[in-house]
Amino acid sequence: MLSQPISVTFDIGGGRMVTIETGKLARQADGAVTVRQGNCIILATVVANKEPKEGQDFFPLSVDYQEKFASAGRIPGSFFKREARLNDYEILTSRLVDRALRPLFPEDYFCDVQVLISLVSSDLEVMPDALACLAASAALAVSDIPIKEIISEVRIGRVDGKLLVNPSRTELEKADMEFLIAATEKNLMMVEGEAKECSEEDLVKALEIAHDAIRIQIKAQEELRAKAGITGKRDYTKPESNEELQQKVTTFAKDRIYQISRAGSSKHERSDAFDVLKDELVASLGEEATDLDKKLAKKYYHDLQWEVVRNMILDDRIRLDGRQLDQVRPLAMEVDPLPTPHGSSLFTRGETQSLTTVTLGTPLDELLVESAAKSFDSKFFLHYNFPPFSTGEVKMMRGQSRREVGHGNLAMRSLKQMMPGSDYPYTVRVVSDILESNGSSSMATVCAGSLALMDAGVPFPKHVSGVAMGLITRPSDGKNAILTDILGDEDHLGDMDFKVTGTREGICGVQMDIKVDGLSMDTMREALEQARKGRLHILDAMYECIPAAHPDVKPHAPRMVKIFIDKEFIGAVIGPQGKIIQEIQRETGTTINLEEVGNFGEVSIFSPAKEGLDKAVAWIKGIVAQPEVGSVYEAKVKSVMPYGAFVEFLPGKQGLLHISEVTHKRLESMEGVLKEGDTVKVKLIGLDQKTGKFKLSRKVLIPKPEAAGKPAGGPQAPQQ
Repeated sequence: MLSQPISVTFDIGGGRMVTIETGKLARQADGAVTVRQGNCIILATVVANKEPKEGQDFFPLSVDYQEKFASAGRIPGSFFKREARLNDYEILTSRLVDRALRPLFPEDYFCDVQVLISLVSSDLEVMPDALACLAASAALAVSDIPIKEIISEVRIGRVDGKLLVNPSRTELEKADMEFLIAATEKNLMMVEGEAKECSEEDLVKALEIAHDAIRIQIKAQEELRAKAGITGKRDYTKPESNEELQQKVTTFAKDRIYQISRAGSSKHERSDAFDVLKDELVASLGEEATDLDKKLAKKYYHDLQWEVVRNMILDDRIRLDGRQLDQVRPLAMEVDPLPTPHGSSLFTRGETQSLTTVTLGTPLDELLVESAAKSFDSKFFLHYNFPPFSTGEVKMMRGQSRREVGHGNLAMRSLKQMMPGSDYPYTVRVVSDILESNGSSSMATVCAGSLALMDAGVPFPKHVSGVAMGLITRPSDGKNAILTDILGDEDHLGDMDFKVTGTREGICGVQMDIKVDGLSMDTMREALEQARKGRLHILDAMYECIPAAHPDVKPHAPRMVKIFIDKEFIGAVIGPQGKIIQEIQRETGTTINLEEVGNFGEVSIFSPAKEGLDKAVAWIKGIVAQPEVGSVYEAKVKSVMPYGAFVEFLPGKQGLLHISEVTHKRLESMEGVLKEGDTVKVKLIGLDQKTGKFKLSRKVLIPKPEAAGKPAGGPQAPQQ
């Protein structure tokens, strides 16, 4: 007998109902739910191994979010016509869920956990990524997998000054703030998003509204779990421990870890010193130490290192490299270090360095961004590369990691806020190659990208900078330390790491991972204010390097203009079977893209040389120009007849220059007067309404012989 499905329904605001259901689909998974809003349905499953792998000393969690194209009634456009590897949007959604779920598991839980989330039915107006974390958490809630708390996640968008929970796709297109926020009943866990220069207080307000909405979703999950009869969690094998050995490690290494930590040395010097001390520690255990003893000693050593460094920062207010808590590392930056790219910069902050380039392309270079519900072309995109030599390591070179996709996306979303509008003709690609890394290469990418865009002559109105912050707290005595521009070593030992980007006027991008319980909004405000000061310090240096975007693209950069023509002329510009537009491109050395936009044709003309660009523009304007009686034109003789010459005075428009209109002197024939290919100025003096033929004159532009003071009579050569 099949069990009956169990469901809970709640309102996320404005009468929008969300239903969580379990017990119907994927019943062999440890936990499986569907989340539905409108026609959007997400299936989330979770399975965990009963025992950890032998020797496992870390938590192996994998989260994959995938959109089935059938959910929107579409067939994938790939060669194989099936869903392939996760695209960037799916990877970014997977990361958002992973970052929110990971802190929920006990620190000593090392069993493999796999969370799979699938969009199985799509709704054009419902954003599925805002429901993905709710689905994943609910699947965990109805399983016996040990988690400490239930969480959820919502999107907050500000539309017309009003903060909305999970706005529709249409509403989101008009939003000037967009943040995805995850939280437990008591604590914020994760924040990521973008804004058009919002204030720090605007962000705090968005966090508070999000947390209220999340609590409703957590309550619904608790109700679903109770209905499903889940009362306890499974037992699991705890890792080996040895308190006596832990004390030995503390006695041997604590003071020396402290001395190394406060020496203010460089990353590699400090790392080498810690490695030497670790080797001495293992050697001190003696020959009777087992492999397990050595492994545990190394674990306790790293735990001790984490504790000592945190206490040093909290008590001595000293950091690993000797800086003050709010001090930014030394800055060095330059633009145009590379001669050939259309724009480039080199940005160095301490031991983190980004070499960034900008390439200007045509509409044909736009990036196709595809999801199940919607596909569109992006004119601005950023790629972030993190080669292993940047940290002094040797690793296999594979495709881009999820981390690279995530860091590049944060930088792209931040810089996008200052990019020109859709009427800017270029497609812009930014590439950040990280050459050194010791703390927030993504923020270096933002700074380097801003510099390179201005160097390329992109009309980028304001610099955008970014800074990575850290927070260390000690609940026992209430002490905390907010760190500006954190090192790589400070990143993993903190209770909150957050990256804030923006201009002098406000925030453009945020990414936060919060690991501490009970973080107050006052502490959040203090951290955001310190981040603002750090951001402004970096911005001052950036404006000294290049105060404004260059007024024009570089001489070797491609030239592009965009013109709009009446819809009725699109066919004339293209010509039969594309002959006219192909001729223009061939004769001028340009690339032309023509699209129908409403009642107009949008013509983008791309050329490596200004001369060809001007020629193509004039050619197209000639095609779409309407002849006006009384106007003067440069005409080209196409053929000569006994009674006159046929001339082309506008592209595709010819008229007869009658023999009587060539000069004031009566001509017996056209022989020796004009020849094919000659250029001559003519005036349009009339239009035959019946035949549509144009009447042209040259003699009206020539002074009469009497007016010019010349004697009458005798043959007169036509003036060119």
